Amino acid sequence: MKLYQIVEIAGNDNHAGTKATSDIAWIAENIGFKPVSIRMRSTALSKAAKLQRQVGYLKDWHQACRTIEKDSVVLLQHPFHYPQLTREGALRKLKEQRHVRYICLVHDVEKLRGFRYNAYYEHEFLTMLDLADVLIVHNDRMADYFIKQGVDGSRIIKLGIFDYLQKDDGGRMPVFAREIIVAGNLETVKCGYIGQLGRLAPLKVRLYGPNYDEKMGAYDNICYGGNLPSDEVPSKLGRGFGLVWDGSSIEGCLGDAGQYLRYNNPHKLSLYLSSGLPVVIWNGAAEADFVRGNGLGLTAASLPELIDRMARLTEEEYLEYVRNISSVREQLIHGCYGRTALQKALELVRR
Repeated sequence: MKLYQIVEIAGNDNHAGTKATSDIAWIAENIGFKPVSIRMRSTALSKAAKLQRQVGYLKDWHQACRTIEKDSVVLLQHPFHYPQLTREGALRKLKEQRHVRYICLVHDVEKLRGFRYNAYYEHEFLTMLDLADVLIVHNDRMADYFIKQGVDGSRIIKLGIFDYLQKDDGGRMPVFAREIIVAGNLETVKCGYIGQLGRLAPLKVRLYGPNYDEKMGAYDNICYGGNLPSDEVPSKLGRGFGLVWDGSSIEGCLGDAGQYLRYNNPHKLSLYLSSGLPVVIWNGAAEADFVRGNGLGLTAASLPELIDRMARLTEEEYLEYVRNISSVREQLIHGCYGRTALQKALELVRR
């Protein structure tokens, strides 16, 4: 049985998606899923460029249909973010005429995330449910959501947490500090809680990422470390706790973005843990169970409660979190969670 994976490529990049999608592609290739490339040849918005893109997609999908052999297994990563007029037809042709079976790995469910949900993503989601022979979803809560959508629970594999591939430096020992780090998009309109972090004084907050609001500099407890390339960020995560939070308020993960944490595996959690850093996560998040169960940090209903909790935190308690993270980190940086999920999916799809 031949194994393939559809890999979207944009420009000169190796993958058109995020680090999460490129990491999955790398893990899949290393266990035998041969990449079949669908390339975005232009990102321009002119009518001519859009036409060029669709012609390019048509050629690539025709080549994909010629390449993928009968009775193969094909890995798809969802959602597909770039509209392609020929994609659905090609995937259905492979399923109906070549008897291909699909493993669909879910990165996001836009209906649950809310703010980007539209007719395109609704159709993409329903098409995935129709095509998938096996689904890999984030965790128990997301699995329950899919079961409520009519998916047979026996077709669902749970990832647990996203891997975060990086070079093994032997594991840095984080420095005990009663402070938190936020690494990622710092836009206060999208992530309203970030604009309120100054209220956590005297608790120190270190920020790394794009869209920093200079007004935040007025708060004595805020320290901005700059917008760094993604491969340099882990080197800055060497003290305190990484914060896994989202939404409009420091009082709880409110709004669509915040409530999405009830279902998803935040890639930010993987970034912090793969860097050896303990975390603080909202206690209503799906991954709060993973953090509690493995002793990887603190869970909190609101961020203001951290002021007192951090003040009472001992160095020994902190170092216990660090020790617990060690084995999880090893698995994350070497792709063990994704590899295990894909291997389980293969066992299911071969039955």
